[in-house]
Amino acid sequence: MSVQNNTTHCLIQQTNAAIIVTPVLIIEFIFGMPGNAMALWIFGSSLKKRKPLTVYLLNLVLADLLLIISLPFRIDSNMRKEHWIFEDIFCRINLFTLALNRSASIGFMTLVAVDRYFKIVLPHHRLNRLSIKYSVAISFIVWALVLALRCPLLSKNHIYVSGNMSLCRSFSHTIDLTFEKKLHYGVYILEFFIPFGILIFCTFRIIWILKFRQLDKSNKVQKAIKVLVLILLCFTICFLPGILSGLTALLIIKFFPSACKAYNISAMLFSVSIAFTYLNSVLDPIIYCFSSSLFLNALKKSINSMGLCQLDVERKPIYGTDSDRNTS
Repeated sequence: MSVQNNTTHCLIQQTNAAIIVTPVLIIEFIFGMPGNAMALWIFGSSLKKRKPLTVYLLNLVLADLLLIISLPFRIDSNMRKEHWIFEDIFCRINLFTLALNRSASIGFMTLVAVDRYFKIVLPHHRLNRLSIKYSVAISFIVWALVLALRCPLLSKNHIYVSGNMSLCRSFSHTIDLTFEKKLHYGVYILEFFIPFGILIFCTFRIIWILKFRQLDKSNKVQKAIKVLVLILLCFTICFLPGILSGLTALLIIKFFPSACKAYNISAMLFSVSIAFTYLNSVLDPIIYCFSSSLFLNALKKSINSMGLCQLDVERKPIYGTDSDRNTS
């Protein structure tokens, strides 16, 4: 197993963080797998008769499944107090798939928000008439960009040694960063702030315009707004803690290299925040319920078939959903 030979900065095991995060990851795996498996079946089986939004949601599901498949390795590591027992190549693949999920999830959540923005604010814009063919092409471009930016994680080993323990981490403990690490950090930061700005603009722009047009009391419009607000909340809850704690750790390494206690606290907070990042795979099915009548109706039918209760299945599509008949 190859390891980092560089002189490390304040490298310690995040034992307390591992103890806190492990049960959370297990719960996320248990709830995330069936929710996303159902979403994959629903969106995949009806893709040909749906609109571009369904394509974006399907790709969001695929990104979540990448994360869920990788979670057992991270759970095993945390249960061993961060000790990584697998080979370096599996460490690289694990970190790559986790980063791929984050980047792809952010990308497709942003596409869903922008799609809603045009449907509500600019209902007659030609972008609203894009065929599935073009939405598939857009999705391909997103995946190609994400893969290109995340592939450097596969090029270097990420095993750090602390005593007799091997730690698999994507963030560096060295003061001198390699090009791959700088690229990783740059993507990590920019992929949050740029889409976050877009989401804030779309959400508040829609609310402002609808109030100006005096349409905000419409039940259908309210449901469309909820989709945007839900995406913004999910984005904030899942990704903001990791950004704040990660930036703090980087600033300490850069400007206060001897402040090991402060660095270790921020590093522990970052490790805990990872659980929030992975939470997006569990929360995304909630977005599907609000943004896709297809998914919501299928979920209701499943609940009805189990005899748990009887829910009304809507026959007409909700405004702002994947059919968008009222806005095209």
